[in-house]
Amino acid sequence: MNLQTLGRNIQSCTLCKLSETRTNALPGEGPCPSRLMIVAQSPGKTEDIENRMFVGPSGKVFDILINKAGLTRNDFYLTNLIKCMLPKSRRPSHDELVQCTPYLDTEIELVKPKVIVPLGFHSTKYIFRKFGLDIPPKKEFHRLFGHLIRIDPYLIFPVRHPTALLFDKEKEPVMIQNYKKIKVVSYKF
Repeated sequence: MNLQTLGRNIQSCTLCKLSETRTNALPGEGPCPSRLMIVAQSPGKTEDIENRMFVGPSGKVFDILINKAGLTRNDFYLTNLIKCMLPKSRRPSHDELVQCTPYLDTEIELVKPKVIVPLGFHSTKYIFRKFGLDIPPKKEFHRLFGHLIRIDPYLIFPVRHPTALLFDKEKEPVMIQNYKKIKVVSYKF
């Protein structure tokens, strides 16, 4: 399988009920292979309509953060944990995760990243579970953000999802610092 075939499979997927409410299912985008893979949670309403990753309000914040980090979208492969919009931006259900995460697993195999950067709680939780890492209680989860975890052959570097800045601007200095570390981590190791 290659990314083009995988992308067609994602776009035509009907494995869960999200296929009934979405406009588009979004495969990842970016170079393949890529040393760096960023994993967001799911497309938002704007992404669903425009059929492109991170083009809505969170995407604008994401672009600012990666630009401040000295990165462009050409520097990494960008994908989602869930490929369809989650109605009302709700959390993914167990069934949606079971049906959709094999697509992400295949993307990881094809892209062959050295560094995986999950954005936010759900993406980080899935990546940790996938690689057998201990998942802290939710109230302590924020302590993972900005810390490098080695699990051969990968480096996992969780950071907050850009949406966090839409609700709490006070997180901006720490988030900018952590996003700047993405570039360091992806090229140093």
